[in-house]
Amino acid sequence: MDIQIKRIYHQKEKRDGIRILVDRIWPRGVSKEDAELDEWLKEVAPSPDLRKWFNHDPERFEAFRKKYINELDQEEEKMDAMEKIRRYLKNGKVTLLYAAKDETHNHAVVL
Repeated sequence: MDIQIKRIYHQKEKRDGIRILVDRIWPRGVSKEDAELDEWLKEVAPSPDLRKWFNHDPERFEAFRKKYINELDQEEEKMDAMEKIRRYLKNGKVTLLYAAKDETHNHAVVL
């Protein structure tokens, strides 16, 4: 699989391939034109309750990862969004975009 993750605030590059925003909430300070997205799959993002519980706390990341994977495996809309990502991957490179400041402890890393 040729997949990478990247903050949406970084410039688009030719090597990005298909660009998919995986956040539920539109990122602050980025216009839809500047984002240069191919898809916005907000359905694949963590549930609001899980996102609020995690609160980008690195100490909670392992527990967050397990709970988020459980959501991905249990919720129909998340499974459908994951299938879309898999279909894109069959056609080439995919870049999952997210807005979190922490590049190590975020849901895109789990995806």
